[in-house]
Amino acid sequence: MDFPEDLMHLIRTDEPLGPLAWLGIGGPARFFAEPMDAADVQRLVASAHEQGLSVRILGGGSNILVREAGVDGLVISLAGTMSSEITIEDTKMTVGAGAKLSHAVIKSVGAGLGGLEHLVGIPGTVGGAVVGNASAGGRDIGSVVSSVTVVEKDASIRTMTQQEAGFSHRKTSLVGLVVLDVSFELETRDVLALTKRMQKLWISRNAARPTVEPRIAMPFVDPDGMPAKDLLQTVGLAGLQEGQVSLDGQHPQFMIASSGATSEQCLRLIERVREQVLLQTGIDLQLNLQIW
Repeated sequence: MDFPEDLMHLIRTDEPLGPLAWLGIGGPARFFAEPMDAADVQRLVASAHEQGLSVRILGGGSNILVREAGVDGLVISLAGTMSSEITIEDTKMTVGAGAKLSHAVIKSVGAGLGGLEHLVGIPGTVGGAVVGNASAGGRDIGSVVSSVTVVEKDASIRTMTQQEAGFSHRKTSLVGLVVLDVSFELETRDVLALTKRMQKLWISRNAARPTVEPRIAMPFVDPDGMPAKDLLQTVGLAGLQEGQVSLDGQHPQFMIASSGATSEQCLRLIERVREQVLLQTGIDLQLNLQIW
């Protein structure tokens, strides 16, 4: 399969994905591209569609599990400079999908704009956070989204309203689309008060995660009414191990991949956890990880 000549400078073949995922696991992408602008994204999506190639979007890599077989399609990375711009006009902040969520939070707080500070410490990009409707403290990111600009599967660009994006508990209708940027409608607040709140939350979040394990991920969505951490501790699954993969003993909402860990071990551990939680509590834990 061939991409147009004027796109070939953006594309690499057999690009290892393991180093780009927080778990450090996974094989290569058949095709991998780092577009420079929205026009590049459109042309890449259109070309992949014409060739019958699947398209996956890579942000910060914090919520993906890549199988050793890799991805037989096109992976588009949005973590580069082309999609990380942040602009503010009055109470509206527009952020490129590839910007780190933490950077957007800090930028909004510094401008005296409230509405995102409760999300400090959540890893990944703004695009990934919006697609998965990231939440913390009982409030999700979708509550302050005013619009989302996407590249649709037919490569057309569309600006979707908050309602059209379909925000619900850790879900949206944006899955499968390429998010280019997000506009937030925030509220004017006192900078000092916002900064203090953000700092307290940052300290609290850092204290609630493993500090010595670099290869980690949060495999499960917090169910309504109880954090996954508390649920897993109550069921007695903290420290559960499958091969070289385990749930952290102190913070079981985190899955840790030690040296030699495989995607199959991760998937077996996840399935064991889901079975036990369903058996003991009747709760069907939903995945936070995308399985590639």
